[in-house]
Amino acid sequence: MQSKFLAVGAIVPWARAGAGAIATQARGNVSFGPRGLMMMAQGMSAQETLNRLIAADDEREYRQVGLIDADGNPVAFTGTECEQWAGALTGTHYAVQGNFLVGAATVEAIAQAFEDSTGELADRLVAALSAGQDAGGDRRGQQAAAVLVVREKGSYGPRDDRHVDLRVDDAPHPIEQLKALLDLHHLIFESPRPDDWVKIDSALGRELQRGLKRAGYYTGPITGKYDQPTKRALSTLFERENLTDRFKEREGIIDRRVFHLLSTSRLTD
Repeated sequence: MQSKFLAVGAIVPWARAGAGAIATQARGNVSFGPRGLMMMAQGMSAQETLNRLIAADDEREYRQVGLIDADGNPVAFTGTECEQWAGALTGTHYAVQGNFLVGAATVEAIAQAFEDSTGELADRLVAALSAGQDAGGDRRGQQAAAVLVVREKGSYGPRDDRHVDLRVDDAPHPIEQLKALLDLHHLIFESPRPDDWVKIDSALGRELQRGLKRAGYYTGPITGKYDQPTKRALSTLFERENLTDRFKEREGIIDRRVFHLLSTSRLTD
């Protein structure tokens, strides 16, 4: 989600593995989140859950909400008093809705981008959000964005089902920052793929030493040698940045994606 509203990620998104997901917005009724998830966890469909939530809310016409249950059934509701443009679309395994929008093109672009995308769910969601912004987005502007993905025992640890839970609470370009956070999330929490590993040869060694010197981890000459000072500097950097799984000191190999971040100063600024 993205909105001209501070910390929108603290209000709109709710999800539970094995139950479903809910986005409660416009004049959002936050109680829709926990109550709706409990209903779907007990076996109610998204439609049955929506019907019960809306029926019990005297201010339903000011609400906007989208739900998807564990079977992938989507449903959406937009009250008649929501700020225009306001509306929603549903498709196979998704619901997209918005209010205060420039026009219908925003939700149409989000839906199309999601349908056309591939890869991990979090990446598809953020790509779709970016497409919606390109198509007009919130007519008031941008401020906050968030992405939430749940998966059974998918958290760090793993201890719960929060697989991806990232927020940008106040920024001029929150979707761009959200994408950068998601890239870092993949880097820190996912295992390297076999083709990500690259051997530290003399050419790569020189680039690493330059990056390490910029970051203040290395003070020696730029020789390209994978020597003890270079190993220590790399180990210190990787430990500090929580990237120890992406460097194998004994084998002299690193994840090529970390090298890219180091060479572009994204780990050193």
